Amino acid sequence: MRIRVYYEDTDAGGITYHTRYINFCERARSEIFFEQNMLPGEGSDSGFVVRNIHADFLATSTLGDMLDVTSKILSQKSSSMVLLQEIFKNDTKVFSMEVVLVYIEDGRPRRIPRKFNTIFDYFGKY
Repeated sequence: MRIRVYYEDTDAGGITYHTRYINFCERARSEIFFEQNMLPGEGSDSGFVVRNIHADFLATSTLGDMLDVTSKILSQKSSSMVLLQEIFKNDTKVFSMEVVLVYIEDGRPRRIPRKFNTIFDYFGKY
């Protein structure tokens, strides 16, 4: 997914604020679902939540830069998955994170519904 860095994404020096990279990755994950006319949950009491993030900030981006966010499933269990999400500015990797997502329902981990299996095929193509 392509994302442009806007003024609101930067600090006083015009450099992308570090937490915005996590926002960009979240947006990319959500877009995969939206493009398939689905939501990343089945209602207000269920969906994917972040359990853990390991993030590496490798380079900077600045106001106006175009960034590419990629998402790839590294592993999947019955109620969770590990994604690798990376952000590139041209050929330079500026950010990388592994995020553990858990599917919950009524506040408890639950088996990921089968309807999401087709969505998971799209991870890795973005």
